[in-house]
Amino acid sequence: MLFALMIPLSLAILVFGLILIRAAVARRSVPNPEAVVLGGITNFFDTLGIGSFAPTMAWLKFRRLVPDNVIPQTMLVGHSLPTMAQAVIFLVLLGVLVDPVLLVGCMIALLMGGLLGAPLVARTKIWVIQFTVALALLVAAVLYTMTNLNLMPGGGTVSGLPIGLTVIAIIANFLFGILLNFGIGHYAPSLIMFSLMGLDPRLCFPIMAGGGALTVAGAGARLSRGTTAAWRRGLPTR
Repeated sequence: MLFALMIPLSLAILVFGLILIRAAVARRSVPNPEAVVLGGITNFFDTLGIGSFAPTMAWLKFRRLVPDNVIPQTMLVGHSLPTMAQAVIFLVLLGVLVDPVLLVGCMIALLMGGLLGAPLVARTKIWVIQFTVALALLVAAVLYTMTNLNLMPGGGTVSGLPIGLTVIAIIANFLFGILLNFGIGHYAPSLIMFSLMGLDPRLCFPIMAGGGALTVAGAGARLSRGTTAAWRRGLPTR
């Protein structure tokens, strides 16, 4: 099962990497030192279950590095390669311990939600994105407070869930995938949801990272191509 998952994941990494390089060359983009440091710090938060989207969004807003309407796309594409690296690491270390139905079902659901949400955010008005960003920051603040006060559920010890809870988890991941396109990360809500369901918290990470890698590859590639195409036509991308 793990080998079967690594094949499409490896292909996704390869294809997305090529698209990202092509987009960077087309726009003559070079890495920004501040963005590199920000990515290194915030992606470390992913490995703690906190998530990288909320702190990244807060910093982008504080520093006014990009306009509000492109914050979700910037984060989705920018955090893609680190998420893929996390997926490989967590799947190799813990993937074989997770119920395969739960693992594959949640990964595919997150991907489908991400692909559906990508064109939605591209057509959404700026005030809707600003409202969504503000809501995401508020939710993140609540989650951080719960974490610091030890109010988050500790989780259980099981590696799989009953069929009913599995279906709920898959549906929830589909919704999380849509929300990813609006800058709302799925790590923190996924960790809380799975912990409440009794899943071993350690086994949440292969599910979250694996699904996140496929989603950012699919949705991120779509957003990268759209932005590059607009740039070539001389249209505004912000």
